[in-house]
Amino acid sequence: MNSPIYFELCISLVFLLTMGCEAIDTSIGFASQPLDQSNFEIQKPYDVPVQQRYNFSHGVHKLWVLKTDKPHTRGSKTNPRTEIRIRGYDYSSGVWQFEGHGYVPSETTGVCVMQVFGSKGPYATTTMLVVKDTSLYYYRRTVILSDLYNKWFRLNVIHDVDRNTVQVYIDGVLKYDGVGHGGNSHYFKCGVYSQNDGSSYMESRWKDIKIFKKT
Repeated sequence: MNSPIYFELCISLVFLLTMGCEAIDTSIGFASQPLDQSNFEIQKPYDVPVQQRYNFSHGVHKLWVLKTDKPHTRGSKTNPRTEIRIRGYDYSSGVWQFEGHGYVPSETTGVCVMQVFGSKGPYATTTMLVVKDTSLYYYRRTVILSDLYNKWFRLNVIHDVDRNTVQVYIDGVLKYDGVGHGGNSHYFKCGVYSQNDGSSYMESRWKDIKIFKKT
């Protein structure tokens, strides 16, 4: 079967199968924002010193939490967490981008490692990237990265508030492109936020964290 229609169908199938496989520079059209250690607020269990759940050495932020830990504030009903909350770049409009190199050790599962916080109710977040077994998921619906453990990956999350869209890239390759949860008050977080099925010990590491705004 060598008809022109058959040939065109084959070309279209190849295009669909390869779409999203090419790495791109997600920073094009964006301006990098000034960022230093003062922009990193560490949210950790309220009853332990920060150095017992967070370490910053040689450019690497190491964050860990135990499933039995307390929440980050007294009286909170949320699960235990140790997260970097980006300060100074809360946003309510425009197009913003988080970039960071992440690393998750193999003993960690059932935990959120990155959030775009803020949404239109009943949700609390616009994006949650969750580690489950050996994969990283957009919430628990879409696999973003398989064979996740014990290696560095570059994560870029682009949030267009006005269009209510979210794009997630791993090492420059588009892995998710979908609708957000609305809202007009947002900020970025990364680290470890235990879910109900979290492992007894949870850890993630981050380096080269950057914030971009579309120009």
